[in-house]
Amino acid sequence: MIQLNTFIDLGLMIFAGMFMGRMAKHVRLPNVTGYLVAGLLIGPSVLGVLSEDFLTATTIISDVALGFIAFSIGNEFKVSYFRRVGAMPIIIACMESLLAVVFVDIGLIAIGKPVPFSLVLGAIAAATAPAATIMVIKQYKAKGPVSETLLSVVAIDDATALMLFSLSVAVAQALTPGNSASLAESLLAPVWEIGGALVVGAILGIIFVIPLRFFKKPGNRMSLIVGFVFFAIGISQLAGFSALLLCMAMGAMVANFSREVGMIMDLCDEITPPIFLLFFVASGADLKLSVLPMVGLVGIIYIVLRVVGKVAGASVGAVMSNAPADVKKWLGYALVPQAGVAIGLSLAASRVVPEMASEIRAVVLCATLVYELVGPALTKMALVKAGEIKENA
Repeated sequence: MIQLNTFIDLGLMIFAGMFMGRMAKHVRLPNVTGYLVAGLLIGPSVLGVLSEDFLTATTIISDVALGFIAFSIGNEFKVSYFRRVGAMPIIIACMESLLAVVFVDIGLIAIGKPVPFSLVLGAIAAATAPAATIMVIKQYKAKGPVSETLLSVVAIDDATALMLFSLSVAVAQALTPGNSASLAESLLAPVWEIGGALVVGAILGIIFVIPLRFFKKPGNRMSLIVGFVFFAIGISQLAGFSALLLCMAMGAMVANFSREVGMIMDLCDEITPPIFLLFFVASGADLKLSVLPMVGLVGIIYIVLRVVGKVAGASVGAVMSNAPADVKKWLGYALVPQAGVAIGLSLAASRVVPEMASEIRAVVLCATLVYELVGPALTKMALVKAGEIKENA
């Protein structure tokens, strides 16, 4: 295989993504599915145009894309919104995360897997990837109670997933003979990761508003947006905070303290299309077909019961919070995508049950492959059924 340079590879990623995105439209699938398939085709698993080394060297694309996605999600966290809907998104996020974990835990224990292994792998089921969901909503300009609630739920989901994972890991460590890991450390880690991200993000958001008074031109404001998102990602990496939550908190503060948040988000939408395209093509290239034969019954249980738990949990949470009927019926189907956070948690899990690390990683990678390819279509289906996307969109 001829080794190309970085810029040619990036150009090929954009062209392949654009072509497959257009092909996806012809079969009524979201653009993001086309981007993922494009990456899979030119990635190491199929044609090998993009190498593993190249993908490792370009992880900055993923960091930047997720930073902008989280910043945009923060715009949904207006005080006026929570005054109107109350705790509904929080209750739904907690229930869909909890039931996904419980269903997978029970399924794995039922087939005889060790309890520590079941708890750790089950905890990873809570995580949902917001990127694909947000892209579907943006592409089809979906509007309505399901879309609105979905944006809030996928944002809160990151925090609930981290908390459930830390709790499950703490219990798994207590049940693992000879494990010397500190229980207090396991429980306090997410407090630092979540709490620190929210505090620092809120501070950055307040600071962000100040220069907006002096820089009025769109070009200057674009520079401010990029600078603050980059700065937020950098701080999260240095301090060990959740980058998604930090950028989300920053966006929420801008939404609540700036009257010009509409213009800021419009400028974000102008900056991000090529970044998101590259991100999803790179994500598709990272998907590994080689893991499919390795997962067996454990992988099937994880993939199926996680979806069942998400759908059931979202419905239960919606009933508990008296959400609209369409939210009760369809929201859970839009929570299927799973990617970066889950893969990160699978790496953290290897420290708890190292003897089973390879199996956990294989299951999560296989699930990512399935969820990322199927998830966007399910999200679109749910929003169409809820009447928030027109059938011929």
